Amino acid sequence: MTEIRVPTLGESVTEATIGRWFKKAGDPVAVDEPLVELETDKVTIEVPAPSAGTLSEIIAADGATVAVGALLGQITDGAGAAKPAAAPAKAAAPAAAAAAPAPAPAAAKAPPADAPLAPSVRKLSAETGIDASTVPGSGKDGRVTKGDMLAAIERAASAPTPVNQPAAAVQVRAPSPADDAAREERVKMTRLRQTIARRLKDVQNTAAMLTTFNEVDMTNVMALRAHYKDAFEKKHGAKLGFMGFFTKAVVQALKDIPAVNAEIDGSDLIYKNYYHIGVAVGTDKGLVVPVVRDCDHKSISDIEKSIADFGRRARDGQLKIDEMQGGTFTITNGGIYGSLMSTPILNAPQSGILGMHKIQERPMVVGGKIEVRPMMYLALSYDHRVIDGKEAVTFLVRVKESLEDPARLVLDL
Repeated sequence: MTEIRVPTLGESVTEATIGRWFKKAGDPVAVDEPLVELETDKVTIEVPAPSAGTLSEIIAADGATVAVGALLGQITDGAGAAKPAAAPAKAAAPAAAAAAPAPAPAAAKAPPADAPLAPSVRKLSAETGIDASTVPGSGKDGRVTKGDMLAAIERAASAPTPVNQPAAAVQVRAPSPADDAAREERVKMTRLRQTIARRLKDVQNTAAMLTTFNEVDMTNVMALRAHYKDAFEKKHGAKLGFMGFFTKAVVQALKDIPAVNAEIDGSDLIYKNYYHIGVAVGTDKGLVVPVVRDCDHKSISDIEKSIADFGRRARDGQLKIDEMQGGTFTITNGGIYGSLMSTPILNAPQSGILGMHKIQERPMVVGGKIEVRPMMYLALSYDHRVIDGKEAVTFLVRVKESLEDPARLVLDL
């Protein structure tokens, strides 16, 4: 018998929701065949079969919330070893027994009230949130040992973990008239969508957020792209888009205005002398922000290839959690959907996010004459607790200058 358990999900992610099972109890499975889809706060992952055999039991049903290490189901090893699924009434008894805390040995004594905990016990208690005082001890004088804590963690992980939401987060709407209700469809929010909603609202409640605007004449960047795009794709195997130029322009501006690349930590400001740029990618399941690291050391071709790879894997649900962590600044390009103007919301704990928009031909006064130019609005949303208005405006001017004269990006000006 082989157990199927929730794998380690990444830094700061402790639980997931069962999206759907790809197999039913009694179905044969092959090694590494996807069995179940888990939705975390950041990504959706598939858990593969650890061995070949028959899926004999599904313990965590669709929609259940499970902790890291929780038991999802079991595989009976070997072909033809399938057993009929147990009746619900019979299955309930073992499940209840597994969730119940193991009784303390009859001879165990209650530890003294002031008995110190072993360092390993304190560490496990801090990491998992399990109160050591609630764990039956098997050590001398009833003291809790590391083995007792590990057993308690195993029991807690085996049971689905309910998600307790604060009452304020639950919005109750008035019932619709019967005629309207019959034409409505109620769908449970995915875990990713719930996390997006919570994080964006937290930012609005925490940061002193506002947006400043500018516009950029894209004539020179578009001419450069048109001239070199075929040679670029032939050499690098990737299309030459605008995001490489945007990213390099942002890095130049961040070097000039370091406050935009900073964040608040308590009463301190952390200035980051590295440039990990998040690129917002829209998917069917919601917005994700993979991070292109060390963009100051990457060429435009490196950045374009990274963004193309991230975009493809984001839409296929194959991004890793660590690929969406550690960003210092974010770029979001609503122009690909036709957005002409927007006020983006910060990607916490970052202090700035740059919104790029649709390139649209407009009449502009150039050298005293009216000319038609491809123009694009820029929008910088920033945390006024960290960034002053002068710094925000100067940052946008730096981005504008780099895009209107792309040679500055090559000459590091």
